[in-house]
Amino acid sequence: MLKKQFFLLSLILVCKVLTAQTTSHTDEQKAKLYPHQEIISRYHNNWTQKHYPKRIALFEKEPLEMGDIVFIGNSITEGGLDWSAKFGIKHIRNRGIAGDVTDGVLQRLNEITYFKPKAVFILIGINDLFSLHHKEDNSALKYDKVVPSPEYIAKNILKIAKIIHHKSPFTKVYVRTLLPVRRAYLKEDILVVNTIIKKNEAKGYYKLIDWFAEFADANGELIKELTKDGVHLNEKGYQQWVNFEKPTIQAL
Repeated sequence: MLKKQFFLLSLILVCKVLTAQTTSHTDEQKAKLYPHQEIISRYHNNWTQKHYPKRIALFEKEPLEMGDIVFIGNSITEGGLDWSAKFGIKHIRNRGIAGDVTDGVLQRLNEITYFKPKAVFILIGINDLFSLHHKEDNSALKYDKVVPSPEYIAKNILKIAKIIHHKSPFTKVYVRTLLPVRRAYLKEDILVVNTIIKKNEAKGYYKLIDWFAEFADANGELIKELTKDGVHLNEKGYQQWVNFEKPTIQAL
């Protein structure tokens, strides 16, 4: 009887130790899912370098769950706030960071691939182009490093999609073309980026959603009624987003 009790007590102690080790290991793993460096990307401007860590801290506090639908992007995505409420569909998570660039998204993909989302929708690149055209944009913003070319941006978008596909093969990956804007100096480079990501859809690791075609007017600019400043969407623009993309999400 005493031997049996001793055995059971030993078994309980072993289980507790293993559980503690597993929990510790899991916590250690999860700590690695989020970037914590002071400067995450030198391609971020000085405003984004301050905002990015705040969003990362929020993501860490409210982590994804397995099987979520994730929207990855910049201020246009962040500005949508509660995407589940907008679409009337549960488990759509907002992973937009205002000011973010493709390099910044690459630094925060560990959370995405760890939680194995049902689907990921990517919209990123316009801030890269603002970096490239920083002289025409806002001279008050400072960059440690300037994005070199639209081809570089497109290559990073493809890299984002490829990493998610390889590390989470059951996740459906959608790449959205860059939205048009009402800034003449960005128009040609937006077309360059979009042409590259359209062409590479044939490789099969993502599906394309052509937002440019949906939101462009006859001059190839963002439809005036859908924007508040020529770049960001207004409420009517967000409603157009929902109307356009809801069938895709409902079909998941």
